[in-house]
Amino acid sequence: MPYKQTNNAVPSSIGLIILGIIVIAANLRTPLTSVGPLVSLIRDDVHISNTLAGLITTVPLLTFALLSPLVPKLGQRYGVERTILFALLFLTAGIVIRSISGAANLFIGTAILGFAIAVCNVLLPSIIKRDFPNKIGSMTGVYAISMNLCGAIASGISVPLAVNAGLKWQGALGIWGILSSIAILCWLPQLRNKTKQTTTTSQQMTSNEVNVWRSPIAWQVTLFMGIQSMVFYVLIAWLPEILKEQGIDPNLSGWYLSIMQIAMLPFAFIVPVIAGRMSNQQLLVVITTILLLTGTIGLLYGSSNMILLWIIMLGIGGGFAFSLSMMFFGLRTENAHQAAELSGMAQSIGYLLAAVGPALIGYLHDATNSWNLPLFILLGAAVLLFLFGIGAARNRFVGS
Repeated sequence: MPYKQTNNAVPSSIGLIILGIIVIAANLRTPLTSVGPLVSLIRDDVHISNTLAGLITTVPLLTFALLSPLVPKLGQRYGVERTILFALLFLTAGIVIRSISGAANLFIGTAILGFAIAVCNVLLPSIIKRDFPNKIGSMTGVYAISMNLCGAIASGISVPLAVNAGLKWQGALGIWGILSSIAILCWLPQLRNKTKQTTTTSQQMTSNEVNVWRSPIAWQVTLFMGIQSMVFYVLIAWLPEILKEQGIDPNLSGWYLSIMQIAMLPFAFIVPVIAGRMSNQQLLVVITTILLLTGTIGLLYGSSNMILLWIIMLGIGGGFAFSLSMMFFGLRTENAHQAAELSGMAQSIGYLLAAVGPALIGYLHDATNSWNLPLFILLGAAVLLFLFGIGAARNRFVGS
């Protein structure tokens, strides 16, 4: 049963919560999407293989997988607001460490910022479920569009910052510490809400205990989440390299990656609103699959003159898939605690699957000296996305 806002917030504090969600969401992809266009610069400077270069994207995904199940317990023990604040501090530290030259710092900093993003990934959907139970669709749309817009900007300006502005890859990655610092300042006012919200969450947990790990629909949501994440992070890590092999200028390939993410934006907002009004979301899953299959086949066999169309279709399909995975956390649960538990489970197992993607694709390219086999892997992933998405889109709760 939906419950009303638990923090008795006045309209001004609601505005601060929304601002905090927007700014934090803006930080959840920029440290990751800024890497893809810079892979060749990083690889050549640090002297690592394509497989190790793929691990730059894989390490935070492994961190998501390992830590996500623990995050709901951290939020329960220390308060959701305080836990997010500490995560933002770790995020800033990780960005700084990663920007210091050297392979060790590169991977250590990446692991730290992965921990921070994992915390925010799990807890933000539960905050939306808790504070906006009747506006899950629109708030998920706001969250998604902020995340994807800033991710797209990061992809597009990474190479210009590194090369044209003379910041090198270290400065192009480190500059995002400014954005995470702004998020810290915007989130500080939420600490005063900790006590009441933690108490209410504990009461809801006691009266609505569900073991999501034993729920078939929770597993379907989890696998849908994992496969769409794998597709997204493979494209983030390797699309610029795929395009460069097809003769696209390196600067332009980074902007194509931005265009893919920009294409996601309107659908990242519209799809959650539409999904929230549907009795089930299976039609949206079908549309998602068609878009991803068509875009991938276009990269494999389509005309090079139509690359922009294939990229836009991949972006729209990714926008559908991501938005649906975020919506399922709220739509398939009955309260904020269940939403946090499902989010933790889905992002644990889901990102474990996703983590295989970039490194595997890098290895397959090294082994075959071609992008054809990696693209066939993406075709298979789109089919699996359909199969699990149809189940996750049913009008059921994890406790059913």
